[in-house]
Amino acid sequence: MAEKNYITRPGYTRLLGELTELATVERPKVVREVSDAAAEGDRSENAAYIYGKKRLREIDRRMRFLQKRIDAAEVVDVKQQRGKRVFFGATVEVEDDDGQVLNYQIVGVDEVEAGHGRISWKSPIGKALLSKKIGDSVVVKWHAGERELTIVDIRYE
Repeated sequence: MAEKNYITRPGYTRLLGELTELATVERPKVVREVSDAAAEGDRSENAAYIYGKKRLREIDRRMRFLQKRIDAAEVVDVKQQRGKRVFFGATVEVEDDDGQVLNYQIVGVDEVEAGHGRISWKSPIGKALLSKKIGDSVVVKWHAGERELTIVDIRYE
């Protein structure tokens, strides 16, 4: 049995959108290009044909991956996650030991955007923050050692 793929509604919608785009727009376009290239004759030396077939395999591989992720997805309604503890979907405001304030949203592995503060619930920071409440401090292994983070606020948006 596949591991559950916890995901927010926007993340799930994004995965479905990418799968739909590949299936209805990108793949048919590449199929036409390959068909046109095949009509030109000798396929063994036809770069457009060879590249097109390679691109089709890449698209099919990505579509299979997305379909597996969607099939295993368990959509979590963030708005129902109320409370004073950090759970999946929470936006957590933390202060590090230098006084710098950071915001993280705990999301699924398919939704990670570290540059925008969207971190996986499986990441070291995500794991450390889960089930904590305002005022709790956690020590997280960082790329440059350990860092202490204190939870300042928890929001469910």
